[in-house]
Amino acid sequence: MAAKEEKTSSFNWEGTDKKGNKTKGSMSGKNAALVKAQLRKQGVTPTKVKKQAAALGAAKKKKITPFDIALFTRQMATMMKAGVPLVQSFEIVADGLENPSLRDLVLDIKSDVAAGNNFAGALRNHPKHFDDLFCNLVDSGEQSGALETMLDRVATYLEKSETLKKKVKKAMTYPIAVLVVAMVVTGILLIKVVPEFETLFAGFGAELPAFTQFVIGISEWMQEWWLIVLAAIMGSIYLFKEAIRRSPNFADKVDAYLLKFPIVGNILEKSAIARFGRVLSTTFAAGVPLVDALNSVAGATGNAVFRDAIHRIRDDVASGTQLQFSMKQTNVFPSMAVQMVAIGEESGALDTMLDKVANYFEEEVDNLVDNLTALMEPMIMAVLGVLVGGLIIAMYLPIFQMGQAVG
Repeated sequence: MAAKEEKTSSFNWEGTDKKGNKTKGSMSGKNAALVKAQLRKQGVTPTKVKKQAAALGAAKKKKITPFDIALFTRQMATMMKAGVPLVQSFEIVADGLENPSLRDLVLDIKSDVAAGNNFAGALRNHPKHFDDLFCNLVDSGEQSGALETMLDRVATYLEKSETLKKKVKKAMTYPIAVLVVAMVVTGILLIKVVPEFETLFAGFGAELPAFTQFVIGISEWMQEWWLIVLAAIMGSIYLFKEAIRRSPNFADKVDAYLLKFPIVGNILEKSAIARFGRVLSTTFAAGVPLVDALNSVAGATGNAVFRDAIHRIRDDVASGTQLQFSMKQTNVFPSMAVQMVAIGEESGALDTMLDKVANYFEEEVDNLVDNLTALMEPMIMAVLGVLVGGLIIAMYLPIFQMGQAVG
């Protein structure tokens, strides 16, 4: 069993440099001994190393998000393009970061690089934040001597990829939010409001309208069973999530069904094509062979149908088939994407055309999400209006009938 990895902490240190001048500062490390060893490598003789006390209320560290990683990558690319040395770039970027967790991560990477490791090797020590695709691209940039250009490409890929994910998430959650709001409002009216009217109607001594009786019947049922209904809904959601997590076959079927879903399916399809273009463009431009690049692309599309299709494309390309023909045979890529790839292959500018494919379909997703948002806003009002209005009519029908009888 592997030993538990020590957490990185911040240490304050004091010491003397090579000229004998006193110096001090702070450094991120897993323990005091490693910090001392790191300082000696940098030409500092440590006299005192003390772990920084945790600030009050800082027990819970701020999470590092994919957008944080994109920000770090973009700033590193900017520093290196300006001619700042790699280790110094880490220090400058870390000083400007607001997220303490990200700052500690950057300083930890800086320590590894300063100790003699390459950038990609230092990143691989943090697989939670830097996946194989990220590390391989940085490694390719280091070996080709164009690290700043590669970091710029990776930053662009991360920024666009995370923006796309955010838009797709918004498109998926908006309809669910409408249903939840409608169910909550209806439940409150049935459990809390309708019983008050029911007490009032009990003194009328006349038969209630069929619609009113129907609503009162639902209300009585809800009052008795609402806890069980709520538990069943929560349980179903939990079981659905667990089934997706535990059963790859079930998760694949859900992915295939979602693509057939109205509006949302179109958004998911176009976002998968956009990711395909973005990742393949970035990896191919970095000099990664097409077959190897397709391996990275398959897991990045976010949908099982496209993942399986790209695996078939990879096998076809490995056997000598052109990318455009293989894409066409899968029947999951639209003709526009296939034609743009064909132009790229024929002109020798495949990475450029793949980038255009990504830009086009990202814009399509953007437009679809905006349209969905514009459509859902009046739909929320319509659904709530029908539910609330229907319940109000059901409750006031007996009062109107009684008024007509008196008149």
